[in-house]
Amino acid sequence: EEDEAELEELLGPSPVAPGPGAQRVAIVHPAVKWGPQKSPLTTAELQIAEAVALVDTLQNWTVLDKIIIPTKNPNKKLVFGKGNFQVLTEKIKKLPHVTAVFLNVERISSLTKKELEAAWGVQVFDRYTVVLHIFRCNAQTKEAKLQVALAEIPLLRSNLKNEVSQRDQQKGGSRYIMGSGETFLETQNRVLKERELKIRNALEKLRRKRALLRTQRRKCEFPVVSVMGYTNCGKTTLIKALTGEAGLQPRDQLFATLDITAHAGYLPSHMAVIYVDTIGFLTDLPHNLVESFSATLEEVAYSDLIVHVRDITHPETILQKATVLSVLRNLNLPSHLLDSVVEVHNKVDLIERYKPAEENALAVSALHGHGLEELKQEIEKKILTATGKKILTVNINLEGPQLSWLYKEATVQDVEVMPEDGTARVKVIIGSSAFGRYRSLFPNSKIFMS
Repeated sequence: EEDEAELEELLGPSPVAPGPGAQRVAIVHPAVKWGPQKSPLTTAELQIAEAVALVDTLQNWTVLDKIIIPTKNPNKKLVFGKGNFQVLTEKIKKLPHVTAVFLNVERISSLTKKELEAAWGVQVFDRYTVVLHIFRCNAQTKEAKLQVALAEIPLLRSNLKNEVSQRDQQKGGSRYIMGSGETFLETQNRVLKERELKIRNALEKLRRKRALLRTQRRKCEFPVVSVMGYTNCGKTTLIKALTGEAGLQPRDQLFATLDITAHAGYLPSHMAVIYVDTIGFLTDLPHNLVESFSATLEEVAYSDLIVHVRDITHPETILQKATVLSVLRNLNLPSHLLDSVVEVHNKVDLIERYKPAEENALAVSALHGHGLEELKQEIEKKILTATGKKILTVNINLEGPQLSWLYKEATVQDVEVMPEDGTARVKVIIGSSAFGRYRSLFPNSKIFMS
């Protein structure tokens, strides 16, 4: 009960949330014309389109205007040069009933935020704030809510620095909290550290619980397939198509899946597998956000196979692939997992006579079921290699202990009884160590490789 009370306190109203009211937003994209910060795989128009998609994800948020303004260096204090900043300020001031500006950069410093808000007279959000707010609105489980609370800590620290510098500018106030010997900054930093520690401890408890469930699942020997991809690429739709799970309701929006969810399905040999649906990725997803969700993504390291889903119709599909592969590399996954990724080109129903340019990619329409059988066969082939399992047919004597041994130690697929001689042909999926034990226990058994 004490734990629950502390958890409720940690999951209380967020001090950095934009608030529940409606927002009328101007999206401003600083377009870097040249230099190392310019991405060769995208355009300013595509980047601002993604920013619009982020805003559209939020209830009661509307886009009033989209403004692309060039800049040489988006890291400087006011992001833009003097002339462009003036033009932009005039544009924002003319917008009717604007309540916020979404500056489409990864993070802005608290100082920049303060300066821009003073100049424009409205709230200013960066990608970190907007994506974090989407996460906050979509978090369903305690774990997802805790991970969002952890991702808020850098924002709280940034706000604290801002507050302290404001206090310092207001002359005359004592920097020390009465009788404590601590400055306001030291006290607030300590409170934040304690909060972060509590969140990490609560997440660690949940992580241990999940590790226990994982151990139990391992005992059942169900292979695990992690389905990953850029946000809104169709992962959930694909899992629904592979498993036939009617309860799965894919949503056409960014970050609809925040928690890892597991779904059972069957491969062509009737082998049962668990498909794991994971959080989607995003270009320039702030590092702290990825880090705070590492507890969720940790599950991927324990899977037997990764299926990487791509929305092949998206104009930035190559950049999206690079983003996902970059995150996968940063997760410190075992090399065999990274080397055996199955790449799925989804939504091919929207492109006439589509043929993948990549050699090993599979063309699929999760919505219409096109290419699913080939995908299941590829998954089965890779799973058998990754797990060392074999599909065999063995001849057994029904009077002996073989059949009950196989039911206990392997996955029995089919039993064809031959009553005339009291034998049976049994089709099984069996791990290499169990197969070795079977051969030494029943050396006279006839074995046929499938």
